Amino acid sequence: MRKVGNSNTLTVPNDIKPIAKEFDVFQGRDGVIVYVPKHKNPFHDETFIKSHNLKQSEEFGGPLIGEEIPKD
Repeated sequence: MRKVGNSNTLTVPNDIKPIAKEFDVFQGRDGVIVYVPKHKNPFHDETFIKSHNLKQSEEFGGPLIGEEIPKD
């Protein structure tokens, strides 16, 4: 690991070919560092939302009660 400005830099070996250009990074309790390719959240994409029916139907039927009643 190298210090570059205010960041730490980890070198990736040449035999690892990244499939993405941007990553989210997380560190586990045991010190493991994990890089995960960034993906768009489809639930924040208006086109995706308009093209999919995201309403949940009740598994067992019957009337809705409490907080699951939609506020249309």
